[in-house]
This record gives sequence, C-alpha cells and structure tokens, in this order.
Amino acid sequence: MRLLVLLTTLLSVSLPLTAEVKVHSTGDMGVVIERATGSVLIVDQSDMAVLARVEGFGDLSHASVVFSPDQRFAYVFGRDGGLTKLDLVTQSIAGRVMQAGNSIGGAISDDGTLVAVSNYEPGGVRVFDAGTLAPVADFPTGSKTIGLVDAPGQRFVFSMWDSGETWIADMAGRTPAMTKITGVGSNPYDALITGDGRRYIVGLFGEDGLSTLDLWFDPPTVQRILPDYERGEEPLPVYKMPHLEGWALAGDRFVLPAVGRHEVLWLDAQRLTELGRTKTHGQPVFAVARPDGRHVWVNYAHPNNDTIEVIDTLSGEVLRKLTPGPAVLHMEFTARGHQVWVSVRDANRIDIFDTQTFEKIGEIPAETPSGIFFTARAHRIGL
Repeated sequence: MRLLVLLTTLLSVSLPLTAEVKVHSTGDMGVVIERATGSVLIVDQSDMAVLARVEGFGDLSHASVVFSPDQRFAYVFGRDGGLTKLDLVTQSIAGRVMQAGNSIGGAISDDGTLVAVSNYEPGGVRVFDAGTLAPVADFPTGSKTIGLVDAPGQRFVFSMWDSGETWIADMAGRTPAMTKITGVGSNPYDALITGDGRRYIVGLFGEDGLSTLDLWFDPPTVQRILPDYERGEEPLPVYKMPHLEGWALAGDRFVLPAVGRHEVLWLDAQRLTELGRTKTHGQPVFAVARPDGRHVWVNYAHPNNDTIEVIDTLSGEVLRKLTPGPAVLHMEFTARGHQVWVSVRDANRIDIFDTQTFEKIGEIPAETPSGIFFTARAHRIGL
C-alpha cells in the first residue's frame, strides 16, 4: 500500500495534470527553403504556422529536399555541394557533409537506406548511407549530371548534359550494377519519373522534343516524343528552364511546360502523343496538378513571375488568374489537395490558397522563400 502511494505521488509530481503539451506529428509537417539566408523553416500544415527556423544549410539558391520513410528526417541538397540531414522532431541538423563543389538535387532509395546526390562539379553521382551520411558509392560521369530520381528496386536513374546518356545504378546487390543508355538526345536539362516508377522522361535543351525510357524493360530503349513541337516557330529567349518534377499527370494526360514558349502542352499519358496546347501568361516553370488531377496550377518565369494560372484539365482552358506577388517560385499541394502553398520570394512570405474557392486563406512570413516540401512526399516515387 505504501509503495502504491509513493508511485502515485511521484507520477503526480513528474506529470502535472495541468501541463499542456503540444504534439506536432511529422506527417503534418513540411519545410520551406529560405534561399538567401541558408535557413530552413519547419512548418505545420494544419496550424498554417512556423514551428522552427533552422540555420546552417549553406548555399540554398537551388535547393531540393527528400524525406525518410518515417517522415522524421529531411535531406536538403544545397547548390554548394552540401548534403544536410534535418531532424524534424528535434528541429536541428542531424548531420552534414560537403560532398561536391556544385550540386543539382538528389534522391532517396525506395527503402530509405541510401541518399544520392547529383553534381555539376565535379560531375557524377555520389551515394551515402541515409543514417550516417557515410559514403557508399561514387559514379563519375565526366559530365554535368541532371535528372536524378529514385526508381523501384533500389535504383537511381540520372542523365548527362554533355554526353546525352542516361545511366541506371542498381544498388540492390553487394556491388552496384550500372546500365548505360546512349542516344538519349542533345543536352538533357532535367528529367522526371512517373508516379508508378515506370517511365523516365528527359527534357532536351539542344533539340526539339523529349525522350522517354520504359523502365519495365531490361535494358530500356529510347523513345522520342514531341520531336517537332517547336518546328516553324522562332524560339523565345529562355529566362528560366522549366522544372520537370513539376510536370503533371492529370487524369489520362500529361501537361508539360514548353521550353521557350508561352504555352503548356497536353499529351496522352499512354500513347505520349500531343492532344493540344494552352496559351499561357508567360513561360511556364512549374505546371503542377492538384492531387485529384482536376486542375493544373502554373507559375511563370521573369518578367511574368507574379502570376499563377489555374487550368481546367478537361477543357484545357484557363479558369482563374491569381497574382500573389513578385517572384512566385514554387507551389506545393497538401496530400489530398485541399490547399496549395505558394512561395512569394520578393514579398518574403508564403501564401496559402483554398483550391476549391481559389481564395487566400492564410500567409506565413519567410525570408526569400523558394521550395516548399511536405512530408507526404516520403511515400511517392520520384519525390
């Protein structure tokens, strides 16, 4: 009896009934890149609020992020070659390595054990243990390396600007196995993988059109798509290259930003043939589908980068034009698409919109925000 009374007393002292503990689940979190200050905001989606600002990430002028499968860790890829592991629970940096001189994004393996980084300088891809950030593999390419994505089966796929090749690194065995595919096209500038992990699509800067590989085949063969979509037209100056991870699968069709054009292109998702085009406010950078595919939100390069257009997927018509402010850089939907968060860099804030009414429902202050990444990406191929 005395023991029971003692335990009850100790518990009442250590866990006061009046204490209020605020618990933030990582599944409701995201991060915002503050590109000019080398800092990252940890945000709560439901509260539409900043939980913490973490500093020390280096050059974030062209940064991207992937998440661990448990959504606890964010891996931040900086332009200066830094790979930084951010703990969303402790709101602190859990590890950091300077692995190259100039980097252009990264990926995490499907099992979450490996993180890969794509490099401009010295080129190639380097792979690290996701837990310790210890080096695991190095794949020199002799070229600027772009379009790095994860693929099912502990594979990484990436392309070379200089040689027009795509390589597939299989990390499942004790020794990495490499498949090299030539003739992809002139100057690949970015690439994406479809959400089912089957098609790897490469944008080409040195020629009209795109190339795709069907990763279900071993080895994959190159298929050209939209080979002449600019033929007969005088190309415009390209102020900012489209980001192909922003290409959208909307229902049974893709919508793609056209390089150097004021339009987006619609493709049949199975046949990869053109269905039509939509004239736009400017040169598209991101064309992002709402998760249900019903609408596509598009932002634009300078000097038209204060505007977002919402396009109806069925008709291909612009439904709504929004002007959040100067330098709209990125858009991120919540997992089921009821909200979209928009970075307005030169206004130093994040705007939050209801995707049904298109009304602004909130805003968050941020220093020169660019990329917005929600932890739901942890469970999506290629993101």
